[in-house]
Amino acid sequence: MTVCRIDDRFAALARENRAAFVAYVMAGDQDAAADASILSGLPAAGADLIELGMPFSDPMADGPTIQRAALRSLALGVNVAGVLDLVRRFREADQTTPIVLMGYLNPLLSLGYEPFAAAAAAAGVDGLIVVDCPPEESEPLADALEAHDIALIRLAAPTTDEARLAIVARRTRGFVYYVSLTGVTGVLEADVEAIAPMAARVRAARGLPVAVGFGIRTPARAAQIARVADGVVVGSALVEQIDLAIAQKRDPVSKVLDTAASLAQAVHSARA
Repeated sequence: MTVCRIDDRFAALARENRAAFVAYVMAGDQDAAADASILSGLPAAGADLIELGMPFSDPMADGPTIQRAALRSLALGVNVAGVLDLVRRFREADQTTPIVLMGYLNPLLSLGYEPFAAAAAAAGVDGLIVVDCPPEESEPLADALEAHDIALIRLAAPTTDEARLAIVARRTRGFVYYVSLTGVTGVLEADVEAIAPMAARVRAARGLPVAVGFGIRTPARAAQIARVADGVVVGSALVEQIDLAIAQKRDPVSKVLDTAASLAQAVHSARA
């Protein structure tokens, strides 16, 4: 199904006048059993889409929380093949929840775009966000992904002007990811008043749903964003629960899923 899962999910939510709750977690952050339990538990906790981080040694767009998660994952030996295996196991029980991978270009270059795209489609991946791949350099990657019906999801930001937005929008599929602030994840807080007109402008550029991420940590802020965007992406606030569980020597699964459930409830009830 690939990109159809993303399109179908946003269409269903639009009919219900609800924004999507997009939950980000880092693949391989914990042992295989905890990873699988978190991933399989997110849809029941209210995640409409799952964004799965691929660990990378130099995650330039990510703040300290997700950087630590990437390092934990790399220390456990997780690579792209391991990430795809996690998706494959998830798909054994869930054929409907869209999964979008988020990562960086170097591992994909090492594998080759076509082999990666084929393996990702076979595993059940629906979309890909590559933080450090500018649109001008992305045509070969877009070709490989489109051949396997995987969405290349591009990013827009507060600094994206009209000319640049037209370039960003071209060949973007599934949804546009709007980075709500300048800076890295998990540090600053999103400015809701500034997001509303920008989300409308980004939506108009391609006619695709707009999911807003970066700077969304609390249910209250998630609900505010859900009133003006088609999707709300939360990552650091979830990954932080693993940090806390490690410090407290507790099982991270329930902490992550409980936090996801409270955020999902806020997003889903925001327009009621």
